Amino acid sequence: MLTHVDENGVKMVDVSIKKDVERSCTAIGFIKLKPETIEKINNKEIIKGDVLTTAQVAGIMAVKNTSNIIPMCHPLPIASVKISFEIFKDNIKAEATVKAIYKTGIEMESLTGVSVALLTILDMVKAIEKDEFGQYPNTEIYGIKVTEKTKGN
Repeated sequence: MLTHVDENGVKMVDVSIKKDVERSCTAIGFIKLKPETIEKINNKEIIKGDVLTTAQVAGIMAVKNTSNIIPMCHPLPIASVKISFEIFKDNIKAEATVKAIYKTGIEMESLTGVSVALLTILDMVKAIEKDEFGQYPNTEIYGIKVTEKTKGN
């Protein structure tokens, strides 16, 4: 049964009768980059600025704005957001953990946060990731998924 569709078309699900519950969700994703790009990120040699700090801020902003870009998401009172990164030889893992006390889940918020953090990394390094034809044959965002979700009573 689709909860966002009825005989009149699309609608937001009515969550008014649900009680507020403590919730947490973690999502991860990866961006594959050239090893020399990773080295420049590590050495803070990217012309646009500090890549990972900028990506953290972008991820946090994205979490807070999820309901503005995904039509059927409820605006949530976000309690906390943590965006973190793990750097490898040719990729970066991003992780977004979001907490809220509310009536509905926060999966979309954590997925949006990790996605925008990864997109921001790409934006910050795209000039050095391009090949001679202006393409990105070595660059890929992948593996975006929820890894953990909790819901209190």
